[in-house]
Amino acid sequence: MMVWILADDRMGNVNQLLGIAEALELPYERKDIRYTKWVRLPNIVRGCSLIGITDQSVEGLTAPWPDIVLSAGRRSFPVAGWIKKQSQGKTKIVQLMNPGVIGFKKADLVVLPMHDRYKGTAKNVMRVCGTPHRVTSKRLNDEREKWQNVFGRYKAPRLSLIVGGATKNKPFTVQMAHQLVDGVLALKPASVCVTTSRRTPTEVISILRQRLPQESFFYEFGDKTENPYFGLLAWADLIVVTGDSMSMCSECCASQTPVFIFAPGDMVSDKHKRFHAKLYQEGYASPLGEHQKEQQNKIEFNPAIEIAKKIKEMF
Repeated sequence: MMVWILADDRMGNVNQLLGIAEALELPYERKDIRYTKWVRLPNIVRGCSLIGITDQSVEGLTAPWPDIVLSAGRRSFPVAGWIKKQSQGKTKIVQLMNPGVIGFKKADLVVLPMHDRYKGTAKNVMRVCGTPHRVTSKRLNDEREKWQNVFGRYKAPRLSLIVGGATKNKPFTVQMAHQLVDGVLALKPASVCVTTSRRTPTEVISILRQRLPQESFFYEFGDKTENPYFGLLAWADLIVVTGDSMSMCSECCASQTPVFIFAPGDMVSDKHKRFHAKLYQEGYASPLGEHQKEQQNKIEFNPAIEIAKKIKEMF
């Protein structure tokens, strides 16, 4: 069997699809999709077509058609539908996130996170907690060996601080940055290893650099050195992650290391809050700054594994 991944310009989506493809353990090809202004049209207008993608993207979509196509988000679904139409219905569509009315009818499997509001009863819908990702026990072991010379020299307990940033209508303020540092220092780590994201405000980065111990490891997004993100997860004895990214929270919880989520009310949406509450309830994480609950859930947290199993059962 052959799998195609429709990889658009949202890396969060792409990493979720790669996580599923890797969990399937089947040959796969990545098809890069880029959009034109016509992608803003509603899917009921675009239908199962190539409207809204660039000519260069179209060039990569030729027979032989895949057995399974993986897509994520509303914008890429029409392309998946077009591929299924070209294969005369032989290609199966696995769609992550809400694809719109047409998508629910045309996709063979629609995967929706539990924190999304969905009141439908479609039989092709699968609900999962969190987002699929690429963090597995094997990868963590490999990354631990790879980053031995970098993180092995920092004293334990090592705290990995994974910092996101502002999202739509939800700023990451200076006051929040101070709260975050206060929460990190209260855990009394022997060393702190930090990575930021492209969304981290410059003033937040300045506060982190000023207030965290001077010997802390610090990777700022955009640095020319290799991104140590997976190494930080592999070497952590404690993890603090900002709650603005569901993908980052899911990946951190896959480390099976104690995880603390920093998510003050003004920083995250109601959807994020529902997701965090589920992680706390299941014992995968604790809220930073509150009384620590014992995190006992040692089951590997990766919805990609659940989704891959469902796909194999169906197809």
